[in-house]
Amino acid sequence: MPHNLRRLLYIDDDAGLRALATRALTRRGFDVTCADSGEAGIALARSEHFDLVAVDHYMPGMDGLATLVQLRALENPPPVVYVTGSEEGPVAVAALKAGAADYVVKTVGADFFDLLAAALDHVREHSALERDKRLAEERLRASNARLEALLGEVNHRVANSLQLVNAMIRLQANALDNEEARQALADTERRIEAIAQVHRRLYTSDDVEGVDMEDYLKALVDELGEAWSSDEPRRALRLEVDPMRLPPDSAVSLGVIVNELVSNAFKYAYGPTVPGEVRISLKQDGDAYMLAVEDDGVGMDPTPRTRGSGLGSRLIKAMAQSLRGSIQYDTSGQGVRAVLRGAMA
Repeated sequence: MPHNLRRLLYIDDDAGLRALATRALTRRGFDVTCADSGEAGIALARSEHFDLVAVDHYMPGMDGLATLVQLRALENPPPVVYVTGSEEGPVAVAALKAGAADYVVKTVGADFFDLLAAALDHVREHSALERDKRLAEERLRASNARLEALLGEVNHRVANSLQLVNAMIRLQANALDNEEARQALADTERRIEAIAQVHRRLYTSDDVEGVDMEDYLKALVDELGEAWSSDEPRRALRLEVDPMRLPPDSAVSLGVIVNELVSNAFKYAYGPTVPGEVRISLKQDGDAYMLAVEDDGVGMDPTPRTRGSGLGSRLIKAMAQSLRGSIQYDTSGQGVRAVLRGAMA
């Protein structure tokens, strides 16, 4: 059989028309198999592969529409061209609704077979395009699934590696006698943890392109609470977050900013014996968000005391710039309110 020969199942109870169709369509490049009833056509379609099917409407017993319904119920059914009479518009519409790919009006003469061959070729080409599109989409979905699995594994390994780095930093801190150095290493641990939390969220989520900020900030604030909250004097953290998802890079930058602002507030806003709290909020406003961290402490000009290295402030500025924004400090009320506005995308 030539490679480009199209296998056609022609279903019609008229023996004369089947013979004419076989000769005419064979000359036009089709490999024609005929069936004299809907039942026989269904049996052939189940047992053999056909590229196309042509079905006549009027047949005793199982008519064309009933045959079409059973053909469409087959696994990987071939496209069907429906053959109707010249005054049977409603029948053609019913056939199209039932799943026929096209229809041809039966006429006397060679023109009918020219029209039928053209319709069959058009339907086959369209079917091939649809099949190729479907296969391409399936391959794309499979590729995306593999990439998401790979990215999830990468995030898992990054989170584990960062956890190992933190463990080594903690060992180093425990070996030091200098309290200032130990505090600096503890600050580094918290910064690394802010980043590691993002990667944990990514490998445990179905969405590797976005971070659930409510879930992420709650986990981060819980970690900060363990480090900074206390009963004597009473120190507490309060968190309020609108449901939103942000890209991983934005989540990391916001997490580092929250870590630095909360740490600064607990270090410098309150005296050693003064109770207080730090409030964090992340609110969505259309396509933008607003992060605010505030305290009720001594404000921007506390009584003189030893300050840190300034690394935290530089990190806040760098992270804000990565978000194409800047931190604004409001000192009009009691304490300090730090605010950052950014775009969701």
